[in-house]
Amino acid sequence: MTYNRNKPVPEQQQSAFDALGGEEVLSRLVDTFYQHISSHEEVRHLFPADLTETAAKQKKFLTQFLGGPPLYTETFGHPRLRARHMPFIITPVQAEAWLSCMAHAMDDIGLSGPLREHMMHRFTLTAHHMINHPTPR
Repeated sequence: MTYNRNKPVPEQQQSAFDALGGEEVLSRLVDTFYQHISSHEEVRHLFPADLTETAAKQKKFLTQFLGGPPLYTETFGHPRLRARHMPFIITPVQAEAWLSCMAHAMDDIGLSGPLREHMMHRFTLTAHHMINHPTPR
């Protein structure tokens, strides 16, 4: 805790984006994640063959999602995640496959500990919120 004129002021907590290592590490995470996505039979069909634009959008979104600058909103408007994903059938199997790809990407870049746990918790909540079809297809 820091003090300002004899009043305790809580220290500002570092954002997950900054704790991760900012843009450089986030970019490595997303690129690694999409390498796993491109070879995962449960989810690769949900994505275009060329993942360049998808990865760029994901980097902007995750920067914002993890407490960094609001790059996604500045470029595309409010994320409206569930609405943007409605055109795609997302089952529990696909949500878990997405999470598995992210976990593998985190393994690959050496992300561990409380930050990883925090991020996976948030990703899990979001992935489960994206489910719009109850049965596997």
